Amino acid sequence: MSKDKREFDIIVWGASGFTGRLVAEYIYKNYKIKDLKWAIGGRNKQKLINLRDSILDKNIPIVLADSFNEKSLIEMVNRTSVICSTVGPYAKYGSLLVKSCVKNKTHYCDIAGETHWIRKIIDLYHEEATNNNVKIVNSCGFDSVPSDIGVYFINQKLLKKNLDIKMRVIGTKGGISGGTYASLNNLIFEASKNKKIRENLINPYGLNPLKEQYGPDKKDLMTVKYDKKINKWIAPFVMAGINTKIVRRTNAIFNYRYGKKFQYDEAILTGDGLRGRAKGILISIPLIFVSAKPGSIIKKLIDFFAPKPGEGPGVEKRDRGYFKLLFYVFDKNQTFLYKVTGDKDPGYGSTSKMIAECAICLAKDSLNKIYGVLTPASAMENNILKRLEMNAGMKFSEIK
Repeated sequence: MSKDKREFDIIVWGASGFTGRLVAEYIYKNYKIKDLKWAIGGRNKQKLINLRDSILDKNIPIVLADSFNEKSLIEMVNRTSVICSTVGPYAKYGSLLVKSCVKNKTHYCDIAGETHWIRKIIDLYHEEATNNNVKIVNSCGFDSVPSDIGVYFINQKLLKKNLDIKMRVIGTKGGISGGTYASLNNLIFEASKNKKIRENLINPYGLNPLKEQYGPDKKDLMTVKYDKKINKWIAPFVMAGINTKIVRRTNAIFNYRYGKKFQYDEAILTGDGLRGRAKGILISIPLIFVSAKPGSIIKKLIDFFAPKPGEGPGVEKRDRGYFKLLFYVFDKNQTFLYKVTGDKDPGYGSTSKMIAECAICLAKDSLNKIYGVLTPASAMENNILKRLEMNAGMKFSEIK
């Protein structure tokens, strides 16, 4: 079935979950039904009916399927041009859906930050997706759109290879949902029992093509450190482990448009002197607790207080949230400074807008002819950059 004859442009998969509801609400409020053919999908019909009747339009169709029932997934993906998946942990719920999309020539996007699962999907389906002219696009939320599209934006502006780019988080405000915490827990659990997954997590080029997993970049920052190039203290950034690998995969997919000696790293900027160092140490403490050994007393305590699947920050907290990222760009004797910002909390308010725009971009825009298991920048280039600025409250700019 050709895409232009499919019933829907997009199905929001997992629409009754916390992030899925936000995605569905964003599309409903910003795109007219006559301009975009879309549906909400999931396993529980009553939850989807409740969602539709409470915050959406009763004319929006409902599609039922099950993450573990391949037949139902095939029936679903054959009805749409794009699947927009918010159902994590993806290592647990996502593999059959990606398989169904690849084999039935349906584009797909998600907000996965699980590097071990993305590696698995690359190994299993990249070649087939390429041959079938399908775009499978991972990490279309806060991890890793601001990083990936930020570096793409800088490259488009400077048109220089082999830059050394350092992304520094200077401000974020927002909350965490139960789904995100469940995905993080699953990643920690899988890594604790599988050496291959641990090796992939620490390999800076772990998402690159198998014969191209090398370059000048080192492992992601794990301790508080004084950055001599910026003359500030920096601390580990929890999203760096996925973001940096996505950016490097973009470079590889682009046949090293950024250069073979391109360098990229991420951290939280904490400031000058003793105060900056102390702030870095305080910021790092929660990461120690969250990454505690599965089954330990500390881990059980954190699990007890953490939000449960389906829970997350309320409207006011999401609306008061934001993120601000600085990109220090070093090119021989020149230094440039760029900024990427978002107007909602990064994990949910902004993430829901990012993935919604990615899905609409895949469904409606005329895109490049790059196919396979891709990154946001390699799949959608300038198209998604424009959408993010026009519709999703994001700004990409140079600081003079």
